[in-house]
Amino acid sequence: MNLTTTATSYHDINSLLGELLARMQLALGPRLVGLYLYGSLVWGDFDRGSSDIDLLAATSSLIDEAEFARLNLMQDELSGQYKDWEGRIEIAYVSLNSLRNFKTQSSPLAIISPGEPFHLKEAGRDWLINWYAVQEKGVPLYGPPPEEIIEPVSKQEFIQAVHEQALEWRKSILKARYWRPGQDYAILTMCRALFAHTKGEQATKLQAARWVQEQLPQWAELVENALLWREQYRKKLPDHAFTYPQTEEFVNFIIDYLDSRCKSACWLTVPSA
Repeated sequence: MNLTTTATSYHDINSLLGELLARMQLALGPRLVGLYLYGSLVWGDFDRGSSDIDLLAATSSLIDEAEFARLNLMQDELSGQYKDWEGRIEIAYVSLNSLRNFKTQSSPLAIISPGEPFHLKEAGRDWLINWYAVQEKGVPLYGPPPEEIIEPVSKQEFIQAVHEQALEWRKSILKARYWRPGQDYAILTMCRALFAHTKGEQATKLQAARWVQEQLPQWAELVENALLWREQYRKKLPDHAFTYPQTEEFVNFIIDYLDSRCKSACWLTVPSA
């Protein structure tokens, strides 16, 4: 594949992806099985000013110490070359065994993500939503189709994982009391969770937000604010705590509804005011 012209509709990002793949192949050699692009660049909700670039690198086995060091150096050099994308690229290096058994066991993966250095972490079923996204809409930049290397994820498994992830926000939202970007992320994540439960499919943040505004007009203004905060994340927004109570109320409203929805198995309705 000629990444400079075909991977995305952005010439500079295609150049970055092509350079990244070439350097990754030098660092890993034949142990690199595949490289897959997913997330907003694929779904059509990409914002050049704030969105990240999400990638899965499939490897024949776990990354060893020497490979970790080479990849760490390579990623630092690439960030220096592409300053606009420094701190905005997430790459998860995952072994084939992990991709085939993530539902039943956790395994180490190496990952670099926005706000975090390159590190190892345990990952298993908690990554099901990511691998479902790769399976359904991931773009192979190198290697076989993703469905050939990832354990299949059913739509029902995806919806259940979305529900479980949403439940975690009951406590996680507390961390966003004094951080507006965390609040807009929580609001838009809840929009996507409700969309997934109702429609049975993944949506971009913008698609889910617009749908929730139509279905739940009482929350339309808050959702619109979240979209605005997302665009202004680099600005010093005033009084982060002021917007927290309504954000927390919305998060808990959606979680309560998803809970009742699971109990009633009523999958094709939306909550009333």
